[in-house]
Amino acid sequence: MMGEVKKEDILEILKNYDKENITIATLGSHTSLHILRGAKDEGFRTAVVCEKGREVPYQRFDVADEYIIVDQFKDIVNEDVQQQLRDMNAIVVPHGSFVAYAGLDNVEDKFNVPMFGNRDILRWEAERDKERQLLVDGEVRIPFKYDSPADIDRPVMVKFPGARGGRGYFVASSPEEFDKKIDAMKERGWLEDKDVANAHIEEYVSGCNYCIHYFYSALDDKVEVMGMDTRYESSIDGYVRMPAKDQLDIDLSPSYVVTGNHPAVIRESLLPQVFEMGDKLVESAKKLVAPGMNGPFCMQTLVNDNLEVICFEISARTDGGTNTFMDSSPYSYLTHGKPMSMGRRISVEIKKALERDELEKIIT
Repeated sequence: MMGEVKKEDILEILKNYDKENITIATLGSHTSLHILRGAKDEGFRTAVVCEKGREVPYQRFDVADEYIIVDQFKDIVNEDVQQQLRDMNAIVVPHGSFVAYAGLDNVEDKFNVPMFGNRDILRWEAERDKERQLLVDGEVRIPFKYDSPADIDRPVMVKFPGARGGRGYFVASSPEEFDKKIDAMKERGWLEDKDVANAHIEEYVSGCNYCIHYFYSALDDKVEVMGMDTRYESSIDGYVRMPAKDQLDIDLSPSYVVTGNHPAVIRESLLPQVFEMGDKLVESAKKLVAPGMNGPFCMQTLVNDNLEVICFEISARTDGGTNTFMDSSPYSYLTHGKPMSMGRRISVEIKKALERDELEKIIT
């Protein structure tokens, strides 16, 4: 559960906030544009903690009322920055870059600013065994996992801990290929020995990729499907555009670093599986790390020839693919009947909690 940062201390800070002047704040990266734009659409003041030299997009798109400029993103955990946020009555919305740059240990142990969602569940996303437990306990269909590189007997996908945006992921078909690619990545400086020890090896599932974005309302105990996307990944996307004979001739180990996203819709007959998976994960998370998902989450899936939706990864906070529906997706429009980004949906939840005097249900 929460480390040095105690929920009761966060709630005490929240109790002293001016509830009529709440600021929605986040780190200037990843999904901050629609988090901030959505907050402004719901009438909140907004603040961005931004690394020096990277503030231009937020100024040009005019999404932030307040700027806290830092030398490095990780400075968001510095006490002076935290105090500035508390003085603004800030509720911080976490995203992938926030976790990666601030450091999960710091978020758990040092960041004494009210955060939207469940702070505890970020650890369950970052550690593969915990992530897998959420899915297994929820009886969600997932790929087979290998315990050792020596057991590789078919194509596998190899992944590493944390919010890496696909960096370092690779495919291997034998123990020898695994070792060769690990050595090449160490030479590039992409991996350390500690990463290799924590490598997650799972069967390579051939299918179409759908990253499904959900929102769980802890206030109303309701799961919403908000949107879907697929990813542009470098250098694999460039690699597969080459003719097959050229792929065989060059010595290239393609990577899966996410460079962009594009919106997608899934076959309508698959939506029952989509809702069932989301419901199962929410129920599993409630039991293992209460109050569970509590806000945005994403299930990254593949759909195979048998039309099975198979989940290979989750994000327990707003995911980068939500940038594809800053105005709306077909699914968020069906649910809300008006433009609704994930960022705006978060602010709708915060506003509802303020009106009901139930902020403690959605803040940690």
